Amino acid sequence: MSDSKKVKRTESPQSDERATMGNKEYLKELARLHAELVALQQWVVHTGAKICIVFEGRDGAGKGGAIKAITERVSPRIFRVIALPAPTEREKSQMYVQRYLPHLPAAGEVVIFDRSWYNRAGVERVMGFCSEEQVKTFLKDVPLVEKAIIDSGVILLKYWLEVSQEEQTRRLEARIHDERKVWKLSPMDLKSYSRWYEYSKARDDMFVATDTDFAPWHVVNSNNKKRARLNIISDMLSRIPYKRVPRATVKLPERDKARGYVEPDYPFRFIEERF
Repeated sequence: MSDSKKVKRTESPQSDERATMGNKEYLKELARLHAELVALQQWVVHTGAKICIVFEGRDGAGKGGAIKAITERVSPRIFRVIALPAPTEREKSQMYVQRYLPHLPAAGEVVIFDRSWYNRAGVERVMGFCSEEQVKTFLKDVPLVEKAIIDSGVILLKYWLEVSQEEQTRRLEARIHDERKVWKLSPMDLKSYSRWYEYSKARDDMFVATDTDFAPWHVVNSNNKKRARLNIISDMLSRIPYKRVPRATVKLPERDKARGYVEPDYPFRFIEERF
């Protein structure tokens, strides 16, 4: 993207009259989309397609939930989720994107990055884990890297989940008080929470530099998790030229004969049936 290209500033979405969505309606639409994801999976395996999906956004924006919704009905051998830990000392000495490259998809794979090389433009920049010169170099180089990835035959999709200040606060407070979610809250979440506008500036700079025609950012209003998940899956499917692969008719074979087999009189250690 040239420096002269104008980019509309992304504002945090506000709730509206469509914010609520019943669970019945959500599950019905999700089941339909899950069937399409299975069809996509079969097409990927059949054609040897290579798909890479990047999810970015503030803490609490709903990346994990969206990824879970995508992957819960497909094979983890085909849909691989990558969430890399902090870099080792060796990795810190490498070219920045180097540790991400081995995880890119091979033929017949869909790779989903739960945060990606864009850590450098976001959390690393805001939290002071890299220099401004390193950020500047990254923002200049990453479109070239993504162009090379696409030219190698990879379908690259990038999603930014945009959440409002009020909704982020609600979600992070839930992580404090809900025992099912306490594992989601890290000291980094608390530090980043106080730097909302620093993240906004980092996001804006990232969009200006990396929202290219060949690898654009697709922004998701994630204030409502259910709607966001459905919108992401629907949009993702619309951007991949998959077709349903014909399936052979399947019929269960007959079971083998007992041929004298008798269930043993063995004290199997069944668990207690509490429900």
